[in-house]
Amino acid sequence: MLIKSFIIIAFILIVVSLASALRQLMQRKEGETSDKMFKSLVIRVGLSISLFIFIVVIYATGTLEPQGIGARMQYLKQHPEAQQAK
Repeated sequence: MLIKSFIIIAFILIVVSLASALRQLMQRKEGETSDKMFKSLVIRVGLSISLFIFIVVIYATGTLEPQGIGARMQYLKQHPEAQQAK
């Protein structure tokens, strides 16, 4: 549960950073460069890359297991007796 919470918080931070960059883009004047917008986008890219690496690592170590339709289909392929038990 802690890992899922961390992933959700990271997604929220990515969206907040994107919204901050959009606000800076809308407020800047013609011909003006915005360092705040650039920093917000750099933070968003850094968070996105970090989150991707984190997900790959926890998936590779087996801490995060796939769930949903694809995982169920894979399980039934590997264990045909489970499908016959229905």
